[in-house]
Amino acid sequence: MTNLNDDFVSRVLAVVDAIPAGHVMTYGEVAATIGSRAARAVGTVMARYGSEVAWWRVVRSGGHPPIAHEERALIRYEAESTPLSWMPDGSYRVNYRLARHLP
Repeated sequence: MTNLNDDFVSRVLAVVDAIPAGHVMTYGEVAATIGSRAARAVGTVMARYGSEVAWWRVVRSGGHPPIAHEERALIRYEAESTPLSWMPDGSYRVNYRLARHLP
């Protein structure tokens, strides 16, 4: 498992905390914002410590919500009027072109 230091964790959580309502960033963009290429480590931070921040505002590439949290995230996206795109199979993704946050 990835060995995460407190500084990395706190910087990831600070970036996520600064994403405005109705907007999102990818795991890779969060990593890049703190000068890292460790998108998977960002995912680990979110899995371990992300419950205290707006975890639903960090999406997979292509705008897909966090795995296994699609229903919970949808409630948050709808409450924040986050732009969504619906797929023919009934699934959704965040309309990343409209919702992308650039810090």
